Amino acid sequence: MIVSDGTAFQKRKVNHLVPHRKDYYMFVLVRNGSSRHWIDTTPYTLKKNTLYISSPWQVQVKEQSEPLEGILLSFTEEFLNIDDDNTLRQLPVIQNRFNAHELSLQPQDFSFIEDLLQKMWIEYQKVSEWRNPMLLSYLRVLSIYSSRLYIEQILKSAGTNERKLLNDFKKLINEQFSTLHQVAEYAPLLNKTAGYLNEVVKQQSGKTAIEHIHERILLEAKRKLLHTEFSIKEIAYDLGFEDVAYFTRFFKRLAQQTPAAFRKVIREMYK
Repeated sequence: MIVSDGTAFQKRKVNHLVPHRKDYYMFVLVRNGSSRHWIDTTPYTLKKNTLYISSPWQVQVKEQSEPLEGILLSFTEEFLNIDDDNTLRQLPVIQNRFNAHELSLQPQDFSFIEDLLQKMWIEYQKVSEWRNPMLLSYLRVLSIYSSRLYIEQILKSAGTNERKLLNDFKKLINEQFSTLHQVAEYAPLLNKTAGYLNEVVKQQSGKTAIEHIHERILLEAKRKLLHTEFSIKEIAYDLGFEDVAYFTRFFKRLAQQTPAAFRKVIREMYK
């Protein structure tokens, strides 16, 4: 997790008009600013007193940068893995099934979120004992509060057939990822062809259907490597891989390290 104020992230080097994906979640509380950027196929001009969220799979393009005042919070999938009861991953603002980015804030909302982020900023700088559990607790409160705004502003206004298909597909992946690994296996369950499913999923989320499937399998593998004592072979079989060597290659291709190396590093990081 990283927490930074406006002066810190204002100094970052920006490559304009270059599409990119970040490998972490972001919450950005904007006090003032008017930068312009794109998330997938939607343009945004930053507005003051607004909360911006982004998920790892969204394609971002910076079009114009202006002075920005606010607080930025970013955190990885690995940080979410320390949430033992998996509460955070179930929240709408974290799942972001509708590929949302902008949440409008009433004065009371802004004050509440600003106070939380300032507390996180102070805690982040301490580098003291139990810092990660403290930050995780703050993140829970922030995510629950912003999820209520998400439901009011995004879920109630989203209802297109395409968005519903993406939502249904991601829900089905959560239910079947350990047994179904191919897009062609999911498409009939949604009464669609594999080609159409992939087209809609990519248009709505910025990722292909197979990327969604692979990322969910990888996420579960990482959870088991962190939270269980199962062997690599046991985890592979539990996730539907008959060949442990293939599972190891699959994991390394997506995570850039072997399952054993990941387990060692992540346990040292969060012990």
